[in-house]
Amino acid sequence: MSHQLISHSPDLKRLKDEGYGIQIKGGLLVVHQIPYVNDKKEVQFGKLVSELTLSSPGKTGVPNTHVIHFAGAYPCYPDGSPITALQHASATQEITKGVVIDFSFSNKPGRSYIDYYEKISSYANLISAPAKALREDVSEKSHPVIQEDAEDTVFRYIDTNSSRANITPISEKLQGQKIAIVGSGGTGSYLLDFISKTPVQEIHLFDGDHFHVHNAFRAPGAATVEELNSNLKKVHYLHTKYSQMHRYIIPHDYFITPQTVNELSGMDIVFIAIDKGEIKRLIIDALLNTNVPFIDVGMGLNVKNNTLLGTLRVTSCNLAKKDHLERRISFVDQEDDGYHSNIQIAELNALNAALAIVKWKKMFGFYHDMEKEHHTTYTVNESQLLNDETAE
Repeated sequence: MSHQLISHSPDLKRLKDEGYGIQIKGGLLVVHQIPYVNDKKEVQFGKLVSELTLSSPGKTGVPNTHVIHFAGAYPCYPDGSPITALQHASATQEITKGVVIDFSFSNKPGRSYIDYYEKISSYANLISAPAKALREDVSEKSHPVIQEDAEDTVFRYIDTNSSRANITPISEKLQGQKIAIVGSGGTGSYLLDFISKTPVQEIHLFDGDHFHVHNAFRAPGAATVEELNSNLKKVHYLHTKYSQMHRYIIPHDYFITPQTVNELSGMDIVFIAIDKGEIKRLIIDALLNTNVPFIDVGMGLNVKNNTLLGTLRVTSCNLAKKDHLERRISFVDQEDDGYHSNIQIAELNALNAALAIVKWKKMFGFYHDMEKEHHTTYTVNESQLLNDETAE
């Protein structure tokens, strides 16, 4: 992926051709072997680290910021005094796995940088000039051999969103997880939409239904007439859509039954987005027996005075809290409520899914969690959000 980006981006290709040791890592542009002088008048080598903005999956755009990071001691002039034109911030931190920076620098030519060649070469020239004044044998263009990491990413293109926001180490907390979504209807499809944008290892979809016209009005994105006429199973339709972004979405085009429920035992977490009480009971009992955490979502909507009202619910369970399930989750089929009619409620499906995703990310340390609630409800007509069932 990184080799293709470099070859298709004129600014990155120019940097590489001129001898800069560039590497794409964790959605960042890393430039190795930048010579500089430390406060002891010694020549050392550091790294420049820049955010990376893409105009398309295979080509760079205009840099989002003139600020750049540096790994190493603070660069100095030949006499050991600091280069004040660089000063911005000092904070040693790992901004993506394997990339630790020590400083952030701010220097621009009276305007924004036009591309990454101008940005990198400008900083490299400023930082390396004192070192080259002390030693003729050093250069920022030394054609260093960079050992590339294996491109074992779940995404088909680089996640520059996390790197731009400097939250890659936080996003990496979700890496390696195997996720199951049981039910690929309105809420289930939005769950997939959100999860597919995270670095989880696998996303398993379980549903035996077909994707019909009414599903198109409850799911994210827009289905084509041709897709609707293809009579695809829901999981295959969603797999086709979201595999364009995430490599490891696994469709299971059948319902969970006593014969298949054991397939959930190897998951890190299971999202339950179905309303069949008997099957829900089967799934939850199995997950409790195997200590697999889960999040159950649901909504109850009714028509009153020609308007919709009702409640959305997110109920979670893990080792810290299990005693609330019977009083918070209904195991009775409710075939006659408004949710089962042909009402277009995509925004409530999306909100129900978003609340569940926030809870999942809290459970795994992505978001700070003060209350550690395991039951959340949102009442539509009152716009009231309530948390309950906190873990002691």
